Amino acid sequence: MRIPITWRLKNQRYKLEGSVCPQCGEKYFPPRDVCPACKAHPLQPYRFNGNGTIYSFTVIYQATPRFEPYVPYVVALVKLEEGPMITAQITDIDVDSVSIGMPVEMVFRKISEQGERGLIYYGYKFRPVLED
Repeated sequence: MRIPITWRLKNQRYKLEGSVCPQCGEKYFPPRDVCPACKAHPLQPYRFNGNGTIYSFTVIYQATPRFEPYVPYVVALVKLEEGPMITAQITDIDVDSVSIGMPVEMVFRKISEQGERGLIYYGYKFRPVLED
């Protein structure tokens, strides 16, 4: 991944920012320029609250060299409270404890790095909601 694309996607990766249609109210992640539901444009930025539930998941046991240090890890479809579903890594939990319907919240974590002296990429992951 290169610096320019990282910079362009910073609001998505760091703030979980998508878009909302001012005409019909549909929310999208990643952001879109035109609403697929009603064809309105332009859409407005919308920051999701980061809460959702696990809709489906899989455990990764073999990964590319970039993600080998994290094996095994869980990748899930997370249904956000506001509606959209996004794919994300589930963190801060044993892989055997993940379940469909589990409430999760977005956290900011290291995604990967380019070797020992390269860039470190950060972004969103999800973790189980902490009990009070």
